Amino acid sequence: MFVPCDRGGGSASSDFKGFTLLVPAVSVGNVGQLATDLVISTLDMTKVGYFYTDCLVPMVGNNPYATAEENSVELSINAEVYSLPSKKLVALQIRSPFIKNKYRPFCQTLLSWVKSSKCARVILLSSSHAYQRDDEQLLGTPLRYLLTPDLEKAVGGLMQELNWKEMEKVAAYPGINDTEKVLHIPGGGITKLLFTESCSKGIQMAVLLKFCSEGDNIPDAFALVNYLNEWLQLIKSEVNTSSQWKTPSSWRLLFGNGLPPALF
Repeated sequence: MFVPCDRGGGSASSDFKGFTLLVPAVSVGNVGQLATDLVISTLDMTKVGYFYTDCLVPMVGNNPYATAEENSVELSINAEVYSLPSKKLVALQIRSPFIKNKYRPFCQTLLSWVKSSKCARVILLSSSHAYQRDDEQLLGTPLRYLLTPDLEKAVGGLMQELNWKEMEKVAAYPGINDTEKVLHIPGGGITKLLFTESCSKGIQMAVLLKFCSEGDNIPDAFALVNYLNEWLQLIKSEVNTSSQWKTPSSWRLLFGNGLPPALF
């Protein structure tokens, strides 16, 4: 559950009434996590707490958003919460994979926190294997969205105005029974489970995802965060471009330090 930071002798508030919560799915290419990094870094969101759970692989590291030597030694862990009250925005950044068979307990804990913290809605940033798309999904944009019934009532019309494409359902038994359709998000991690649980619990949730492949997924992250920005207008721009987002200092190490110059 949420554990607030103690800053300046006082505890951060755990009441996010009316806030939009951003959560990345630990999915193919880590696209949702990279996109969340861009939002936190660009908006200079403040760390307000941690999300304590035994469902994620434990990890600890330096501050991924360090801007100077002084704050580079701050420690970060596997699940942290960042807030920006001026935009009614809170982000839960997840930095490690799930422990086997811990998907469902995590989803239950997360949704319980969403209700107790009074968040207005949740936006799950995710991705799915590009190579497993069906014929219909190969057409047009590689970006898709899903809305729970409760959020559909509020923003469904806006999605139509933005000309967004809803995630298609695919045949449950291709070639045998093509009339029975199901939601299929291969490589999406907790995406489908969290979405279906939100539907049943009456939680307002949107899933924004991109079809992609493993590799250098930085361009996918920019595409997804620009997609998010079309809706939320987190940064103002006439045309969404990668240069308007501030990449975190930790991204310099995404592919290691490179070969030592002394070898050449």
